[in-house]
Amino acid sequence: MPAAGRRIALGLAYAGQGYHGWQSQPDGQTLQDRVEAALTALAGAPVRTHCAGRTDAGVHALNQVVHFDAPVLRDAFSWVRGTNRHLERDIAVQWCRAVSDDFHARYSALGRRYRYLLLESPVRPALEAARCGWTFRRLDGDAMREAAASLIGEHDFSSFRSSECQARSPVKTLRSISIARHGAYWRFDFDASAFLHHMVRNLMGCLVAVGSGARRPAWMAQVLAARSRDAAAPTFGADGLYFAGPYYDARHAIPHHTPAMDWLA
Repeated sequence: MPAAGRRIALGLAYAGQGYHGWQSQPDGQTLQDRVEAALTALAGAPVRTHCAGRTDAGVHALNQVVHFDAPVLRDAFSWVRGTNRHLERDIAVQWCRAVSDDFHARYSALGRRYRYLLLESPVRPALEAARCGWTFRRLDGDAMREAAASLIGEHDFSSFRSSECQARSPVKTLRSISIARHGAYWRFDFDASAFLHHMVRNLMGCLVAVGSGARRPAWMAQVLAARSRDAAAPTFGADGLYFAGPYYDARHAIPHHTPAMDWLA
């Protein structure tokens, strides 16, 4: 049971289409604002959170990790159930862990994962609207995998970086990209040391351009080498993008899986 003032980590799942991204804004219509309000209501004292990855407007999360310094004594069960009572239906705490004081949701992360769900269909999504991307063009999985292979490793990803990106360096290590089809849906999984602003959505724009035949697989390496955003395809929509979560050293005992991941399997 954590003592008052003990550092706490939470895992969150949320649907991002109703919010202006994670980071707090004056209008209060952000995920950070809603989560901190819920924690404050439960604790009876102000709570400030720090997240593993600041998702943009419309982006979802399967296992967003946040930490905060608890102002009161609560057990893990109470932090989960109590906080969820104060949250909207499209945001839910999935788990709680007491962590060491040197744990930081962002800076302790060894890497991060994103998932993109894409519907290939002549007709736009309906029931899954805002929960998946969409293309009416037929895609070639082998061509996309060939293009993706040129991105693996440590590179300067300036060609896939938003002009609003505040990262100190465009150099990141992309550890893996997996591309699989499940019926009418394509699932793209990205694992990297860290991601630049809009990096996954810009990668998706290029992968879909290759998959649809508009570009050859070798074009991806040319885009990467150009180190210019002008060389790449337009940014793909946010609807199908999910922050699958960070991962940490095993000593922190942070869960890497939530039930939301099974729903999107």
